[in-house]
Amino acid sequence: MASGRDNKRGLGRGLSALMADVTEAEKPVQGGPAAELFVPIEQIEANPDQPRKQFVQGDLDDLAASIKEKGVIQPLIVRVLDSGRYQIVAGERRWRASQMAKLHKLPVVVRQFSDAEVLEVAIIENIQRADLNPMEEAVGYRQLMDRFGHTQEKMAEALGKSRSHIANLLRLLNLPSDVIELVRSGELSSGHARALVPAENASELAKLVIKSGLSVRATEALVKSSAGKGEPKSEENIFGGKPEKDADTKALEGDLSAGLRMKVLLNHKPGSEKGQMVINYGSLDDLDELCRRLGGA
Repeated sequence: MASGRDNKRGLGRGLSALMADVTEAEKPVQGGPAAELFVPIEQIEANPDQPRKQFVQGDLDDLAASIKEKGVIQPLIVRVLDSGRYQIVAGERRWRASQMAKLHKLPVVVRQFSDAEVLEVAIIENIQRADLNPMEEAVGYRQLMDRFGHTQEKMAEALGKSRSHIANLLRLLNLPSDVIELVRSGELSSGHARALVPAENASELAKLVIKSGLSVRATEALVKSSAGKGEPKSEENIFGGKPEKDADTKALEGDLSAGLRMKVLLNHKPGSEKGQMVINYGSLDDLDELCRRLGGA
């Protein structure tokens, strides 16, 4: 009889074993129960419980074009249903793009998975996606913990991530829903979002961060300065003047000052491509020299 822990998790294999099932499909083998097969595309169906519901049309178009030229290089992982049809465990995006490319057969690797294992592998595959945004990744980790009892340490070991990376992403789920949506849409970076986690008025501060184009460091200072002090401050107020310049800006100022032999200051507005260059001259002769250079004389 299975242990209470196995019953709770609904499966008898650990995360590492399921990770191997996902990555093994990248290395097709011949013969044996894990052999690569080619099955008619109309006999393959998606998993209705797949956690990923949205597919970017542009990405599917690009993948379909690649499949037309090179075929499906990485086989899908599937399981056999009672009806004899094949249900996708990992690879729905390839299946959709192959339909667009009008392929008739697809390479698959058949696995015997329970319903719980199918969901777990689908979550793992989504976490491995290169285009995953921080909130989607965080939700995937939370699902693995809540549904299957995986610890942060086990996930870090099996997925090749640091424990701090996973912990930091999970903290983002404590943010208000409107701030989470800003991270999903890319308007707010994960670094900015992490800085906002301890704030009581995170929604209000997030709007200011985006409007003012604040750096992560400035956002951290903003959260500290706004704790229990009413209205949030601007970046200029946080630092008691203009925001500190980064090393690249300072280096460029030095190069320009040395080339012109005059003091040059660059005031670049964070988060934009606009700014000012201020040249300080010490005499009228310096001004004449500057005008000569700018005029090309």
